[in-house]
Amino acid sequence: MPPPEPEAPAPRRILTVTELTARVRKLIEEQFGDVWVEGELSNCRVWNTGHMYFTLKDAGAQVRGVMFRSALRALRFAPQDGLRVVARGRLSVYDPKGEYQIVCEHLEPEGLGALQLAFDQLKQRLAAEGLFDARRKRPLPVLPRKIGVVTSLDGAAVRDIIKVLRRRYPNAHIVIRPTRVQGDGAALDIARAMSAVGRIDGIDVVIVGRGGGSIEDLWAFNEEVVARAIAGCAVPTIAAVGHETDVTIADFVADVRAPTPSAAAEMVVARKDDFYAHIDRLAHRAGAATAARLHRCESRLRALEARPGYAGRPGHMALRGRHVADLTHGLARAVRARIADRQRAYQALRLALDTFDLGRRFGRLRTRLVQADAGLGGATVRIRHGADGRLRSAAARLEALSPLSVLGRGYAVCWNGERTAIIRDAAAVAAGDRVRVTLANGELDCEVRNGGQGAAGSGQ
Repeated sequence: MPPPEPEAPAPRRILTVTELTARVRKLIEEQFGDVWVEGELSNCRVWNTGHMYFTLKDAGAQVRGVMFRSALRALRFAPQDGLRVVARGRLSVYDPKGEYQIVCEHLEPEGLGALQLAFDQLKQRLAAEGLFDARRKRPLPVLPRKIGVVTSLDGAAVRDIIKVLRRRYPNAHIVIRPTRVQGDGAALDIARAMSAVGRIDGIDVVIVGRGGGSIEDLWAFNEEVVARAIAGCAVPTIAAVGHETDVTIADFVADVRAPTPSAAAEMVVARKDDFYAHIDRLAHRAGAATAARLHRCESRLRALEARPGYAGRPGHMALRGRHVADLTHGLARAVRARIADRQRAYQALRLALDTFDLGRRFGRLRTRLVQADAGLGGATVRIRHGADGRLRSAAARLEALSPLSVLGRGYAVCWNGERTAIIRDAAAVAAGDRVRVTLANGELDCEVRNGGQGAAGSGQ
């Protein structure tokens, strides 16, 4: 039997680093799709992209981790180095470095609830800034006229507040700024309501709060935005959140903490009758103190009057009073006389000044100027009329003597050819001479045919 032939070796499959890493990533993601890992945080860094990168470690090993921005925003507390946490996520491989990492989707502190840790962290930070300092707390007004209330219209807190205020101080003006007090976005809504009610003209104090509930229901009052809105309110604030055992960040920041909304309403105003009674007690005490002081003064006065050295003192004081009265009357007469003299001197100076008053002098000059202007205008008109009459008469005489008027009656003027001399005698021209004859309208250029007496010419 021939020996079996040896099997041919399988061909080698060579993988690239990228292919190998992709296979490893696929196996890890399929095997560890959802894991819970416990460890200590270190190297926590939040990049400008909003993602957080960290290392989760214990005594024997460590693993890289990343938490994307959307999951990080859902955390109630701030992750920090040294904090032991439980992380839930999926394993994957970061191809460029060939490192496996956990993509964290949820993070909670080990042994301590996330809400309690967030509460403690915010409390420490705000306390370090001085927002809980008793020196910045403002006293409540004695009897506020306008009271702001920031709460939900659907809860029992607003009804309790209104009921107490109407019973204890019916004249109070209540301004209600409705807002959500639990759920997503409630903290920002409360902060906006605090800012809006604080800007209302005449608001003396603001009550912010709600009825009782779980820590999750009350959590909006543990948000930083609400704490800063309460601290920045322009008027004193009262925080009335939950029941007496419930404590929130808003209670530490507000000027006054009330155990319940009803207690807040009782704090903000005293009963009207109690207030009046307090005023009556103060008035009685003031009256009694004044009467006692007056009685002591009268006793001292009688004791002084009873002393021997005081005898005749009232009469002496009466004489001194009469002397003072005489001096007062004399001084008054002297003052009145001096004032009268000054008044007369003033009137004399006023009359003298009036004679030199430039206004009056200008008035008289203005009147003379108007009269002179009127006379000059009349004389000018008369002169112009006279000159016009003389001009018309001279023009008429000139017209009568004008040779043009003679020409107009049918006469003519005969000139020599050069129009340098007037021909008055027919003998002055000979046959063939050229003459010019001026008529009333136009001129004729003529040639003499016969010269001498009785000669006649024709124009050409």
